[in-house]
Amino acid sequence: MWRLKIGDHGTKKDPYIFSTNNFDGRQLWVFDPDAGSPEEIAEVEEARLNYFKNRFNVKNASELIWQIQVLREKKFEQTIPQVKIGDHGEKITHEIATTALRRAVHKFSALQSSHGHWPADNSGPLFYNTPFIICLYITGYLNVVFSGEHRKEMLRYTCNHQNEDGGWGLHVEGHSTMFGTVFNYICMRLLGEGPDGGENNACARARKWILDRGGGTGVPSWGKTWLSILGVYDWSGCNPMPPEFWKFPSFLPISPGKLLCYCRLTYMPMSYLYGKRFVGPITPLILQLRGEIYTQPYSDVHWSKMRHFCAKEDSFFPHTSVQNLLWDTLYNVVEPVLNRWPLNQLREKSLEIAMNHIHYEDEASRYMTIGCVEKPLNMLSCWVEDPNSDYFKKHLSRISEYLWVGEDGMKVQSFGSQTWDCAIAVQALLACSLTDEIGPILMKAHDFLKTSQVTDNPPGDFKRMFRHISKGGWTFSNKDHGWPVSDCTAEALLCCLNFSMMRPEIVGEKMEPERFYDAVNYVLSLQSETGGVPAWEPTGAPSWLELLNPIEFLDEVIIEYDKVECTASALKAMTLFKKLYPRHRAKEVKNFIAKATKFIEDIQKSDGSWYGSWGICFTYGAWFAISGLVAAKKTYSNCLAIRKATDFLLKIQCEDGGWGESYRSCPNKQYIPLDGNRSNLVQTAWAMMSLIHAGQMERDPTPLHRAAKLLINSQLEDGDFPQQELTGGFMENCMLHYPIYRNIFPMWALAEYRSRLLLPEIF
Repeated sequence: MWRLKIGDHGTKKDPYIFSTNNFDGRQLWVFDPDAGSPEEIAEVEEARLNYFKNRFNVKNASELIWQIQVLREKKFEQTIPQVKIGDHGEKITHEIATTALRRAVHKFSALQSSHGHWPADNSGPLFYNTPFIICLYITGYLNVVFSGEHRKEMLRYTCNHQNEDGGWGLHVEGHSTMFGTVFNYICMRLLGEGPDGGENNACARARKWILDRGGGTGVPSWGKTWLSILGVYDWSGCNPMPPEFWKFPSFLPISPGKLLCYCRLTYMPMSYLYGKRFVGPITPLILQLRGEIYTQPYSDVHWSKMRHFCAKEDSFFPHTSVQNLLWDTLYNVVEPVLNRWPLNQLREKSLEIAMNHIHYEDEASRYMTIGCVEKPLNMLSCWVEDPNSDYFKKHLSRISEYLWVGEDGMKVQSFGSQTWDCAIAVQALLACSLTDEIGPILMKAHDFLKTSQVTDNPPGDFKRMFRHISKGGWTFSNKDHGWPVSDCTAEALLCCLNFSMMRPEIVGEKMEPERFYDAVNYVLSLQSETGGVPAWEPTGAPSWLELLNPIEFLDEVIIEYDKVECTASALKAMTLFKKLYPRHRAKEVKNFIAKATKFIEDIQKSDGSWYGSWGICFTYGAWFAISGLVAAKKTYSNCLAIRKATDFLLKIQCEDGGWGESYRSCPNKQYIPLDGNRSNLVQTAWAMMSLIHAGQMERDPTPLHRAAKLLINSQLEDGDFPQQELTGGFMENCMLHYPIYRNIFPMWALAEYRSRLLLPEIF
């Protein structure tokens, strides 16, 4: 059966993998045919069956494969009795709240890894698996890297997330799209399913969905690129991605350094493969696929007319006529010139420059790359350059860290959320005021955060490679990844600052002041003139560049933007740092706090909400914004923004006392409740904490009592909370699954609520 391994498993005999911190936080799934007792195997199979039966009601997996493993290893038993609040005027006492909280803490503590973090899935999009499959199929490593058990679980995942209409969405809860359906159809075929194979005729149903909607020519641009690479689409049907772009100097209005890092690092290898017009081996299976996903014979498709064609199901950010004119000019004028002598020599030099950038990013990230979209592109580019290179072999050694096994099957993650999850988990646990019970848990988490801080800037002349400083930051995943994020840094810094005020015999030795200073330097370097803070790199690119967005299904992907969550996280960390280290860069820190506070107030929407970019959505944004403002000493009485936000949250409370927001709020940019006005426990927790910080308990605690009752009564027998809808998001139209949120946030909200129950009983 599948086992999650933490740390340096399998590295001692692998010369192509290396680490900056002894592989702290590394997590990979390994299949062991001899592992597991009959009872454990039966429990796993039951979890899979239950998921399958309920997959159209709850589409997100509950992390049960990992939980079954770790809870059995630790011989976990929930010894604290369950509590419930009746419907006939029963009161929430301090004792009841404490019992529910301790049950949650007891269960959550058992899920901690030996490294101190909490392993968890971070998937959701349904276009992540296929590029890895395509890359390994082309290079001949599909059956080398992915065993029969890998392929079995990947097929399970693909079939489990097929919509009832036969298609697949952009993410697990989304409506069917051409991108999702073509990608997952090809994934199944490359993994060995026949044209009519798959669970419940999955392939035949998918093919019908595709053909009924005009065929695979309607895939968006990323799909066109990957299908061209595979050989089931023609490069002449793609808009140009000239590698000469990487030679553009920084003084031009559009240049590589002005792009959002994810955009830059996606199109870098895409432009290399486009410049090469690389096509994988045309095997009998490829020839079959050419005949399966189009409504006309492959040879009859007028490819150049397909460049601007995108299925209506996928068109979230349709190309403007100005953008299409640009692509047409590049296609009809620029590309023919660049591919003829003597300018074709410039093309060769540009390809070399692009490849040098790819190698730089690979080395700087220990071959993880910045994320799962970029990983297979970089890996394939290395193979195209030299199939026997060490570069390619180093990529192979890092593939397994992208994989996660759930009861719904095996999926590719964004990469991993180890540091982020650990940082918010620590704050939730500290809020519980149960340090005497969980001291060892806190110490291990503290150790993990200390070893996960990035301690160097990117190698060499990193500014020439379009990189910003990284020393002092924390990444989303682990130190080896090398790409710090502002909110991950701020939340981890906040944890370590809090730990520095606690007894070292309980939580371990505090970080050295210089490392705090490094973190503050990194955060200070990111603040914009607006006072806001972006995620990865400083803002500054002209906003009109976003009009050139070539990705039809995402938005705000071309340049960096200031985010309310990043700004609020940084604001919280900086206010505590200022208190503990008042003399360090005092004026800059003070100005940072003032500007960040004003930014949060200024970007509030007229209805009192804030748009959340990394969670769903206005509930998420409100929690960050209010907590940041409160850290800056804003209150309900002295801050109009907090009063407006309070009114917004109270207005959208559900009848059962909770809050529930649809993922559709993200693309629509307006609050949309869940269907049936049902509640989501994670979003309920966010709203609860927002109102508690805004002083609602002191004014009228009734809404919070109702919410607390919902959380307490929803707690499961083992202390966990049920998995519900997606709660994470990115780039406005795609969603992420954070299953660990259901453990962390209800626990955190109950902790905040309990701390305000100053009397044995309160109404």
